Amino acid sequence: MRLTRFTDVALRVLMRLAVAEGVDPPTTREVADTMRVPYTHAAKVVARLQHLNLLDARRGRGGGLTLTAAGHSASIGALVRELEGTDDVVECEGDTPCPLRSDCRLRGALRRAQEAFYASLDPITVTDLVASPTGPLLLGIGSGPPPD
Repeated sequence: MRLTRFTDVALRVLMRLAVAEGVDPPTTREVADTMRVPYTHAAKVVARLQHLNLLDARRGRGGGLTLTAAGHSASIGALVRELEGTDDVVECEGDTPCPLRSDCRLRGALRRAQEAFYASLDPITVTDLVASPTGPLLLGIGSGPPPD
């Protein structure tokens, strides 16, 4: 299973905000630059995470992004399920349906593997992800030129 770029960026944004406590809250642009992702992509991620009540975004002077209490304790498994969805790993019913779809064992095996993947992430929280040595490393990441 491979995570979408959106989910990857969302997890990295949450991790970055988790270590930004006690300093001026970073803006979406600053987070995008630090994580080396396009601003427009970061802005979409921030909007979705705000909608999920995992972060607060404030505009203007004194504004920026802050992680909510729910963001700190969010289950990574639940978040990945939310962002990735729980669709089947393989497409069995699309434009050209699989001839095995009625008696296939592969779809069930892949569904169980997908759930095992999510279940292994369920007990992990955002706070867990930024424990040392990751947290200090995140604080040390400097801005570089953002990708085109």
